[in-house]
Amino acid sequence: MSVNRCLSLFSRVQRRLALSSRSSSALVDSRVAAVPKLSSDGSSSSSRTVSSNSSSRPPDTSLFVPLNLKVDVAGDGSVGAELTQPLDKSELLKVLNRFYRRKEIQKLASDQGLDARLFHQAFISFRKSVLELSSLGADLHIILNDICQGAGHVDDIFPYFMRHAKQIFPMLDCMEDLRKISDLRVPVNWYPEARAVQRKVIFHAGPTNSGKTYQAIQRFLSAKSGVYCGPLKLLAHEIFEKSNAAGVPCDLVTGEERTFVDQEGRHANHVACTIEMCSVNTPYEVAVIDEIQMIRDLSRGWAWTRALLGLCAEEIHVCGEPTAVNFVRELMYTTGEEVEVHSYLRLTPFSILDQALETLDQLRPGDCIVCFSKNDIYSLSRQIEARGQECAVIYGSLPPGTKLSQAKKFNDPDDPCEILVATDAIGMGLNLSIKRIIFNSLVKPSVNEKGEKTLDTISVSQALQIAGRAGRFSSVFKEGQVTTMHRDDLPVLKDILSRPVEPIETAGLHPTAEQIEMFAYHLPDATLSNLIDIFVSLSQVDGMYFVCNIDDFKFLADMIQHIALSLRCRYVFCTAPINRKQPFVCTSFLKFARQFSRDEPLTFDWVCRHVNWPLAPPKNIKDLVHLEAVHDVLDLYLWLSYRFMDMFPDTALVREVQQELDRTIQQGVLNITRLIRATEGSAPSLHPAGAGAGAGAGLARRGRTAPRGATDWTDSSLANRLVQDGLLTSDLLKQLQREWSKELRPNTVPANKTHGVTGSKNDKGKKKKK
Repeated sequence: MSVNRCLSLFSRVQRRLALSSRSSSALVDSRVAAVPKLSSDGSSSSSRTVSSNSSSRPPDTSLFVPLNLKVDVAGDGSVGAELTQPLDKSELLKVLNRFYRRKEIQKLASDQGLDARLFHQAFISFRKSVLELSSLGADLHIILNDICQGAGHVDDIFPYFMRHAKQIFPMLDCMEDLRKISDLRVPVNWYPEARAVQRKVIFHAGPTNSGKTYQAIQRFLSAKSGVYCGPLKLLAHEIFEKSNAAGVPCDLVTGEERTFVDQEGRHANHVACTIEMCSVNTPYEVAVIDEIQMIRDLSRGWAWTRALLGLCAEEIHVCGEPTAVNFVRELMYTTGEEVEVHSYLRLTPFSILDQALETLDQLRPGDCIVCFSKNDIYSLSRQIEARGQECAVIYGSLPPGTKLSQAKKFNDPDDPCEILVATDAIGMGLNLSIKRIIFNSLVKPSVNEKGEKTLDTISVSQALQIAGRAGRFSSVFKEGQVTTMHRDDLPVLKDILSRPVEPIETAGLHPTAEQIEMFAYHLPDATLSNLIDIFVSLSQVDGMYFVCNIDDFKFLADMIQHIALSLRCRYVFCTAPINRKQPFVCTSFLKFARQFSRDEPLTFDWVCRHVNWPLAPPKNIKDLVHLEAVHDVLDLYLWLSYRFMDMFPDTALVREVQQELDRTIQQGVLNITRLIRATEGSAPSLHPAGAGAGAGAGLARRGRTAPRGATDWTDSSLANRLVQDGLLTSDLLKQLQREWSKELRPNTVPANKTHGVTGSKNDKGKKKKK
């Protein structure tokens, strides 16, 4: 046993002993695992640790939905009444309520898995069935009659009550089976093919721009067979192109695309793929897992866990931040595999400037302004071009082809475009020639472990990932610089970058289709969303793992719940990577599912009718946003076409249309400032020219309202934002103006009277008529 492993095990034993002082039952756990939970802000917490005796953890019974039982008249009809006598409903109600109030009965029910919530729900349902059924089963009728006559005890009802409770809550009868299915404590055993291979794990650890991925790719190219697993389609495309350019035939596999270099469709020995698409059944000589620190991502971390534990390769080359080394080493101890670490230093330095930019007049060639809002990108690009400078624009919802064209435009020394305005989408997947990174803000919208949207200061890891894009080794700038737009943000940025990166302590897991199918076998009447909720509630995870956020999955499951689909098809539809913030994409998803359920193929003509193809070039930002949504809809079609080939048959035609749409979007982004001007000019009567930063906007920012009847009656930035997001059209804005103007007019008279102004005779006449 290595010295490092001994030290690691010793530290884990110390943590274990500390926990045992609080809970002696924790000593039952045969695994020494007490890794703290990683909270949403990167801080650690021991509340997530789950030991092997966690099966005693009570389930979240609020997720248990009672079934509506069909009224089934007993087969023995009114035999009970004939043997005894008809039951008095009022007397029967007293008996049942006495049964409900007995503490002994509540304790017995609790022992059978009915907590207070379930006991109450089961009793309400039981009482309703007893009182409303015209005839009860002979045995229950006789028992109730005896109790009413004083010849029986109220506790005799309990077996019949429990029989009814298990009918409306079927999970009570199979709780142990459900716990076994949702036991996620030993995910290493999910991949027997990988466990049969003695894998060698090499960790290439270093910051951005250190050459770590380059070294792993060199080994990938020299191997007889290999797989590259990256977080983005752009990265997979890059490796695909580099590999084939180097004379190593390589296929490309992403969620929406399959490209085989062999004309007859035979698989090459090398493949570049997005990490969710990697095969854990195909043997390789070398596998490369890029950006391993994303194993802790709250939404996608499960894909890195699956690749790291499940890939069948003789060599696993892992690339990522140095803070992931200890966790990967600890994770590999569970598989019995040693980790060899290669450390790298940044190839070019970058420094934090002592002054913020403060004004766009200070921009220089090679500058990149990083925003965390698309609206900020629109605003800044307009202001930059108003100063006579051209700028490129990159943000997450742009198609990959458009991102690459904008990157090429910015990198080209002969192009007049010298400034880049982008979101953190530049952090991965694009080679950019950036001299200086300028953070427009340090606050980014995010989703915490509970699926709640929050505004948080960017983490150390995010700041380093973005700042590291300055002064790339392959660019014309051999030294990078980092600063902020606003003076107050600069000390905050310096503090963030001076801190150590938060260590990785947990890896994501996600329920598989097979596990959900086994759940559905036991709970056939539960909805898919409810199955997922119950699964997560009952799931048991080792201290090194957490269950990934499933809100997007549940959102799609609820959306198509009313559509008749098999469970497996429903599950596949719900794993589709769509942006639920885009109404047009969600509507398209719903229509796709409905057409699929009717067993009607989604043909090219059907899709063209749905998206109103062909589409005109964008005239304003609203049009551009819609084109981006249509591109996402075509992406959804392609994604589904590789899961249901017979139902989505026109892949090639849809891809051609998508490429043409990509070119249209590229042209729109090239003219983005013209589109912004057109958007602002679509409601000219809303405010005077240049009123965006006028008095009304200032009042709104300070939390005050403009006086009634003022010319600037609405915040222009809000109006522009609504139009840019496609939530309002220019016609709707004009209509709102007319309606609000009518509402303002009647208020002018009382306002004048308040200030002592006498109204006209006509006004007085109208008042008398009232």
